[in-house]
Amino acid sequence: MLVLSRKRDERILIGDSIVVTIVDIRGDKVRIGIEAPSDVAVHREEVLLALQQHAAQAAAAQNSSPAKPNNP
Repeated sequence: MLVLSRKRDERILIGDSIVVTIVDIRGDKVRIGIEAPSDVAVHREEVLLALQQHAAQAAAAQNSSPAKPNNP
């Protein structure tokens, strides 16, 4: 893992198309802005994990529901 120190309004460039800007620093919280192409997904880890868990639960519920018989 690369660890960098940045001050407010400084940026980190990732490749040619992603820019991470330090927007604000207050106490132990850092606000960052991320500029990335629309085809690059950017998620907070806890949100992505919750989405994945929800999708897994929905798939499990669908797989465990009894099959409906075909009545012509």
